[in-house]
Amino acid sequence: MAGNPERRAALVDAGIAVLAREGARGLTFRAVDGEAGVPTGTASNYFASRDDLLRQIDARLHVRLAPDPEVMETLLGRPRDRSLVRAFMQDIMDRATRDRPGYLALLEMRLEATRRPELRASFTKSVRGDLEQGIGFHREAGLPGGDETVTVLYLAMLGLILEHLTLPGVLDGVLEGVSVPEGLVERIVTTIVPEG
Repeated sequence: MAGNPERRAALVDAGIAVLAREGARGLTFRAVDGEAGVPTGTASNYFASRDDLLRQIDARLHVRLAPDPEVMETLLGRPRDRSLVRAFMQDIMDRATRDRPGYLALLEMRLEATRRPELRASFTKSVRGDLEQGIGFHREAGLPGGDETVTVLYLAMLGLILEHLTLPGVLDGVLEGVSVPEGLVERIVTTIVPEG
């Protein structure tokens, strides 16, 4: 396998773009080469198989979609109340909107994992790790609510992100006077997170 880390990262990012645009069936080495603007056959020199590429896409998505440490540091300077949880959830929504291809690729990974047991095992482990990390962060930060609060927030935000990125018109005007997605983020947090 070729060892240029910058080219490998560019190929993985190209794979994310292809996955988001074409779905898993369109994710071929040839499509990745085309998206990256490299000669045909380049991706096959960097990845042992399509499964290897999918595993590296999974790892890269966790980097691309991670919170900005400076934003986190700024937010953690605020009081540990419901408004801080709202700010964290809004940050998640903002990141999803800014990197729409990354989140769409993440959704495609979920679908592909339903068809491929080997991917399902590794992807389940990484997503479960993210959820556990979120629960741990919530505890350590002293935010209101417990593990159940974080789990229900996770599910609600996942649903909001799914609708907003794939069929945004579905939510427009559903709740009179509530903006999409900002107002819905606020409603989710107000409904789920205890005030104290």
